[in-house]
Amino acid sequence: MAEDLWLTPAERLARAGADLRAGTPLLLVQEGAAPVLVAALEGVSGRALALARRLGRPLAALSARRASALKIRAYDGDLARILLPAATQPDLLAALADPAQDLAHPLRGPFETLRGEAEGLPEAEAARLALRLCARAGLLPAALLASVPGEAPPDLLRIEAAELREALDAEKLTLRPLAAARVPLALAGMTEIHAYRPSDGGPEHYAVVVGQPDLAQPVLVRLHSECLTGDHLGSLKCDCGPQLRAALARMAVEHKQGSGGGILLYLAQEGRGIGLANKLRAYALQDQGFDTVEANHRLGFEDDLRDFRVAALMLKDLGAKRLRLMTNNPRKIAALEKQGLEVVARAPLRVGETEQNAGYLAVKGAKSGHLL
Repeated sequence: MAEDLWLTPAERLARAGADLRAGTPLLLVQEGAAPVLVAALEGVSGRALALARRLGRPLAALSARRASALKIRAYDGDLARILLPAATQPDLLAALADPAQDLAHPLRGPFETLRGEAEGLPEAEAARLALRLCARAGLLPAALLASVPGEAPPDLLRIEAAELREALDAEKLTLRPLAAARVPLALAGMTEIHAYRPSDGGPEHYAVVVGQPDLAQPVLVRLHSECLTGDHLGSLKCDCGPQLRAALARMAVEHKQGSGGGILLYLAQEGRGIGLANKLRAYALQDQGFDTVEANHRLGFEDDLRDFRVAALMLKDLGAKRLRLMTNNPRKIAALEKQGLEVVARAPLRVGETEQNAGYLAVKGAKSGHLL
């Protein structure tokens, strides 16, 4: 990383995400190779496509999951780099990224994908970083790229590949406590809510401390990923709202019975980490007959993008190291234990099944390993 760069990698990552969400391209600077223009395919403009054509030969990058849905060969393993015909228009690029019209217009292509590296075209590693940037920004993991051998617009954000890898390294994540306040809750009585801001520029996470947990004993803990539709709007498509309320109520009972209470972590990981807008896209695909895992794959995502290291950091800050974890998901147990916390018991949380979400719950058990 150049010594004269003042912004930290995390700060530049946050700016990169904002630019991509606004439809603004950026430049990915690589050691020993030409810079690469990167723009998100989601909402790509004719202006961005014209710039890519002027600077180099553009290509599109898709995750292997999305490429598979389109029957496009992913020679790079986890992604496909697609050579774009000269007549390619923004509407085709948007359709490559977004599966909303896949069933209405199933026949596209044929597409030519790169096998190995080619002179004058972005390398697979640059495409890989571009897809990670898009997903990190809450966008579909699909990007427009072009190698830039000459001069690019000077006002585009430049971010070095090594710097970007450092910023995306979750092992370096830290949390900063922001505030704590007493808040009476209908289901849990008086609680204390703590706010934490991550060092990567992402959204805040919250810890709800119910009662006075005895930190010398295993603490009752729930990791709850935010769900606007289920937690706040009463959606019947998932069991999130009932799980949230049941966890708070159980912690309140433990407090009243003299067992201390508990800690509920409210994590900013909507839609298993893909974000609310993409979760709504997945819901639309479910209406077309795909299950929740298939919908994620068709959007280009893996089954679950959540990283529970942030939860471990919050629990350590609160002094909770031995846990009774309220969960049906063994992955949460494994993730916390990997971070040095001890899960002494699992408390099942089976609530909220409805006629509308029975299929969703069945898929969680069959494909995601939940203990239902």
